[in-house]
Amino acid sequence: VQLQASGGGLVQAGGSLRLSCTASGVSLDNYYVGWFRHSPGKGREGISCITSSGGATDYADSVKGRFIISRDNAQNTVYLQMNRLKPEDTAVYYCAADIVAGWCEESDFDAWGQGTLVTVSS
Repeated sequence: VQLQASGGGLVQAGGSLRLSCTASGVSLDNYYVGWFRHSPGKGREGISCITSSGGATDYADSVKGRFIISRDNAQNTVYLQMNRLKPEDTAVYYCAADIVAGWCEESDFDAWGQGTLVTVSS
């Protein structure tokens, strides 16, 4: 599975961005997909995950109530809508996929895309 994350950029605190995760060569319909981020001085943090049907989602406490994960299987894309962004959300964001649903942890995923940088200015 080849994944590509996009949609990052520079935004002021309080603003919004929408990240997209697209797949090539395979349909994401049957895949559990997660978003992770990596910022300087921190390890990779699981942000949000969604089951293949979209029926179940999971969020880190740090983003709960601000971020929304969704998927459009017709577009072969999973989205991460990020609202009320904070400077501490600054990181490289990655999407990942696996055929088996898990606990939204890094070890659950075999396929990883290249990241997209999100910078939130204060």
